[in-house]
Amino acid sequence: MDNVQNRKFVILAIFIFIGVLYIGRLFYIQIISDEHKEWAKTVSQRSLRVLPERGYMFDRNGVVLVGNEKTYDFCIVPQKFSTEDSLGVCKSTGLSIQELRDVLDVETSYDRLMPQKAISGLSISEMETLKQKLVEGKAFSFIESNKRVYPNPMAPHVLGFTGIIQKRHMDADTTGYYREQDFVGRAGVESSYEKELRGLIGFKEILKDNKGQEKALVKYDTAIAGQNITLTLDSRLQEYGEHLMINKIGSIVAIEPKTGEILSMVSAPTYDPNVFSGDGLRKNYDSIFNPNDTLQTSKNKAIYNDTYRPGSIFKLVQALVGMQAGVIDSTTSFVCNKQPMNCHNHPHPSNVKVAIQHSCNPYFYNVYRRLLLRGEAKSHFIDSRFGLTKWEEAVRSFGLGTKLNTDIPGIKTGNVPDTSYYDNEFPLKKPYGRNRWAFSMIYSNSIGEGEIGVAPIQMANLAAIIANRGWYYTPHLVKEIGKNGDKREEYTKKNYTLVDSAYFEPVAYAMEQVVINGTARRARIDSVRVCGKTGTVENKSFNDHSVFIAYAPAEDPQIAIAVYVEYGTWGGTWAAPIASLMIEKYLRDQGYLNTVRSKKSLAKEKRAFESVIQHKHAIIK
Repeated sequence: MDNVQNRKFVILAIFIFIGVLYIGRLFYIQIISDEHKEWAKTVSQRSLRVLPERGYMFDRNGVVLVGNEKTYDFCIVPQKFSTEDSLGVCKSTGLSIQELRDVLDVETSYDRLMPQKAISGLSISEMETLKQKLVEGKAFSFIESNKRVYPNPMAPHVLGFTGIIQKRHMDADTTGYYREQDFVGRAGVESSYEKELRGLIGFKEILKDNKGQEKALVKYDTAIAGQNITLTLDSRLQEYGEHLMINKIGSIVAIEPKTGEILSMVSAPTYDPNVFSGDGLRKNYDSIFNPNDTLQTSKNKAIYNDTYRPGSIFKLVQALVGMQAGVIDSTTSFVCNKQPMNCHNHPHPSNVKVAIQHSCNPYFYNVYRRLLLRGEAKSHFIDSRFGLTKWEEAVRSFGLGTKLNTDIPGIKTGNVPDTSYYDNEFPLKKPYGRNRWAFSMIYSNSIGEGEIGVAPIQMANLAAIIANRGWYYTPHLVKEIGKNGDKREEYTKKNYTLVDSAYFEPVAYAMEQVVINGTARRARIDSVRVCGKTGTVENKSFNDHSVFIAYAPAEDPQIAIAVYVEYGTWGGTWAAPIASLMIEKYLRDQGYLNTVRSKKSLAKEKRAFESVIQHKHAIIK
């Protein structure tokens, strides 16, 4: 009897224990854990992010440069996908096995129940075609989306492109805004103004039946479109510059001196930005960002190539710094004896104006010598050190050797060598060491050669500084953001050089004489006073680079410009005429020129359009 009674208690205890387990489990599932809540929602309710329309980009005259077009994203629900269909899906969609695995390999069970983006930016016809190729199944769906389009394809290096967010950007996102496979700005203005362009995400929740079919909209939060942006670019000038630089390597940067607004930024060779539209980045990335591309098509040479030497253009800075330091004045004369630097035949450099007009090398050798050897120490090594420090500070005030805070990623600093550079760094050679170098070892800097490096945007800004007689606004690409018309505050503040405005007058006069009767006669424009300076950047075993900076009109500067044509030999051969065509185009479009174009201008244009200079041994005509 006792055994029977004991068995009753054991059985009862087992039932009670099981009941407590079930009650505890139900309590955990319904009260404590969120996992099953989320699972229940996926069964009865579908929550979708509503992506906002990305903001448009316009040029300064209201022309659409970047817009949106309705497209479709092909999505796969990992939970419902059969691995047996992998090869067929890859064949139909063009996805690689690894790309398909990346789509299916999601971390949480919740994500496995949600559609994962596999292909973006399909047109209606592409979507319909893909539908026909795929075997019908619950794993596949097409979600309406938008892709970036470029109705006036130009300036890809400036505009940038969008693409699937990278892990480093996901990790840096502390707001929780982004999800894997979201599209973000990956380059250019698209990247630097990502927050303004992206907009605010909306949400909608849809009630589903037991078969998974959508029955009712439970909740909807409207997505807010990104802000539109007005760029400083003039699309007509930009397009013209890109045509002038066809079959050439180099860049053009044009700036409005009074505002610092970049009117044109050309990097050659260029490409059609539409190749990265929609899913184009995945398909075409390697064709543009090709490490074996000797023309460096993907690089924005206007801001990225900061190892260009300025050549004779730097003589303008030497003259200004020399006059400010008091080591010369506007009437100072030096003998051009072609020593220790060679020079071409020209009139005696009796003053700064003549020296600049005829680009005399020995003259600026002597200016630089006086700047570095000021007699502040008995040792030439220490004296050179003192002089270089003062020289370097003055040169940097022109925005050289420093990073211009332009609103585009990838901008470089260039190089203005300081004492530390020669003490410790000096690439390609063994560093000299402290107090073991002097002027006699670095004098090639005097004519813009040696260790000086600049980016084209810095040279265009130099032209703007001279046009403004000593100050500049930081060059920038965005004129207005959204409806309120604001631009970033840093682009409304003037930056001043360490040279007084009075010293700019003889330099500006000399620049005009360079165009009238100097090395830049090919830059002349009928009825326009152009001030410019050529540069020829030396290459030992092949064609020199052709460089030119200018501004116009002299009496009321509207445009400042820098042109680099790699392997174009003399500055006056290619860079100067291309710059003059750009200046003429802009002034004519703005109504400053109403005359009929001259035969010389048309001939210059034809020559530029038809020329091919893409080789270091190109034949220059």
